[in-house]
Order: sequence, then structure tokens, then C-alpha cells
Amino acid sequence: MIQENAAHSDSIARCHFVRVGVLGHVGRFTSVDAVAYRRGMRVICRTSRGLEVGEILAPAGEEEAASDGSIVRGVTVEDDLLIARLERNRREAFAACEKELSQRGLHVPLLEVEQLFDGGSLYFHFLGNVPPEVTELTDRLAETYNAAAGIGQFSKLLETGCGPGCGTAEKAGGCGDSCSACSIAGACKK
Repeated sequence: MIQENAAHSDSIARCHFVRVGVLGHVGRFTSVDAVAYRRGMRVICRTSRGLEVGEILAPAGEEEAASDGSIVRGVTVEDDLLIARLERNRREAFAACEKELSQRGLHVPLLEVEQLFDGGSLYFHFLGNVPPEVTELTDRLAETYNAAAGIGQFSKLLETGCGPGCGTAEKAGGCGDSCSACSIAGACKK
């Protein structure tokens, strides 16, 4: 009976409703470290799109519902610096897209530009049908602004950890120092 209660409280602590993305998708996410996060806390989540910043809304309860992803950890001070850089890049991409749409006489309302935390994806959100020339434009802009931010290498680091040469001579991934990249990639040896 005691073990059942412990498992019950563990599942509550591990599952949270989290709001992610610029459009405010709410999903059920599982904490990889069994931390019970408080409402309003910002967290790094692994979603089907990549790594995203999310906001904890509430515990998700104990039901066996499918998970929309995992909560990797809470947002750190270092993450806030990266988030500020990504936000600046996002604003520049938004302005460049609006300018090019105007110059080309394309009247498609651009609602928002969204850059994921891992820097691997830049999403352009439009209202209505998007003609092929807009898709080509946004593909080019995404490539340009991801390269301009120097995000590609960082994105790879988040997926694999820092690997050899980061505090270890071993050939396996992960430095063993619990750095953010290794923690997110799940490559940490600790």
C-alpha cells in the first residue's frame, strides 16, 4: 500500500501540463528527473519539433495518457542569455520577411516568427493560404537567419552533448561535468 502511494505521488510529480510555442500549444509533458515544477516556471521541453521553452501550467495527474514530450530541466540564467539572442534573431527574421513580402507585392499576413530554443528551426506563421513563392522565401530566410545566429553548431551540441575534449579524454559523448549541453542531450555521465 505504501509503495502504491509513493508511485502515485511520483507520477503526479513527473507529469505536467505545459504551454509551448508561440501559438500556445498545451500538452502533457513528463519530467525526466521527476521534479515537481511549480505553476509559472519556465522549462526546457523536448517536443516533436525540437527543444522549446515552455511554461508549467499544472500537474497532469496520474492517468496513463500519452505524453507530448519531456521536460528536460528548468530554464537557467545561461538559458536566458541564449533566449535573448534567439529573440533578437527572431525579430530580425520577422522584419526581413515583412520587407520581402512587401517588395514582392505578396499580400499574405505574417502573424509571427518562432525560433525554437535549440536554434534548429525557425517557423513562419501566416494567416490563410501560403503561395509557393512565400514558402521559398521563408525557407531561404530560415536558412539565412539560422546561419546568422550561428545556431547550427549549437543545435548539434544540444543533440549530442559536448563529447570528447570537454573535460574528458574518453571517446563517448558527455563531459561528466553536468554541463547544460550534455544534460539536455542525455549524454552526461553523472
